[in-house]
Amino acid sequence: MEESAQSRRETLGALSDAGRRVFTTVLTRGPISRIDIAKTTGLSQAAVTKAITPLIADGLVGDADTAPARASSPGRPASPIAVRPSALSLIGVKVNDDELIGVLTDARTGIAASKRIPLTAHDPETVIAAVIGLVDRLAGYATAPVCAIGVSVSGDVDPASGTVRDSAILGWTDVALGDRLTEALAIPVTIENDVHALTFGEHWFGVGLGTASFAIVTIGRGVGSGLHLGGEVVSGAYGVVGEVGHIPVASPERVCRCGRRGCTEAVASTAAITERISRAHGREVSIGEAVRLAHEGHPSAVEAFTEAGSAIGTAIATLINIVGPELVIIGGEAVANFDLFERSLRRAIDDHAFGAAARCDIVARPHTFEDWARGAAASAIGALIYQ
Repeated sequence: MEESAQSRRETLGALSDAGRRVFTTVLTRGPISRIDIAKTTGLSQAAVTKAITPLIADGLVGDADTAPARASSPGRPASPIAVRPSALSLIGVKVNDDELIGVLTDARTGIAASKRIPLTAHDPETVIAAVIGLVDRLAGYATAPVCAIGVSVSGDVDPASGTVRDSAILGWTDVALGDRLTEALAIPVTIENDVHALTFGEHWFGVGLGTASFAIVTIGRGVGSGLHLGGEVVSGAYGVVGEVGHIPVASPERVCRCGRRGCTEAVASTAAITERISRAHGREVSIGEAVRLAHEGHPSAVEAFTEAGSAIGTAIATLINIVGPELVIIGGEAVANFDLFERSLRRAIDDHAFGAAARCDIVARPHTFEDWARGAAASAIGALIYQ
């Protein structure tokens, strides 16, 4: 299948600006008629036909296996087109501190297979070898050519060079992850910040299709965020944007794992919460026990979650005041315990959001780690189209 994969990479890489707009529209909104593609993109129907021709020739898109779509104007119904499910496969990998989560997807990031493997160490050699092994296992399930791979990592990531500039969770500085994986796998590999990748997945295949502006704030092992403004995911001039986890909202006495003081993460990450409760109890307390203690009303646990909620709410209010999104999605593994800090979080937002910005809707939405890996796959196909 490698010849097909290379052919499709070349077709996508050679797309004109109009071709990229048309393919992205078919990818995210299909099945869709040519008339509606023209309306969505602002292109003429002749330009749409010209852009679609090479995509059809290479088998990337074709007539949808559905009933004809209703035409947008009187006359004969228009036959919708869609990305062919068998056109290509993608692999997305989410790197955690204790495991890798990988998914094999179709072009629309529908999951065909998923795997998890433990990480025994954090050094680059161990992680790279584990990613290669996971990709090889997932590729064995592919029935369409694997055209691209996306890998998402917590921290300061430069997608353009594929370099992990800094990851506190992994203890990495300036690791050329993209180059090393691409060389080993002989398939283009996109490296992206994990929250930005999750946001990209929502941008193309989630709430982004119906929402002009939104932010995702994730809480759990870290506190991160991604921004979708004006119909696009914001990447920042240097690949860093929306780092609410490192807004200084806490006491300077609280040291973050990034080495700075007063960060949101210094009081609101899972590690910060369990550390505070462990000190109060004079022994190590797991996050599971911390949740149980808080539900039972133990003061130290209740106070730890309340403080975390206040810090996150203040950081979100700051984000709302600066950016003004219509929606903030709160995700991450800690959403399962949202009831423990929701009240203090919303109170902080109410206290600090300015004027009409306070109308921003705040919604908790659980994401599995497979969803995070799916976001990495979405980033990979985005890189193919907009390389």
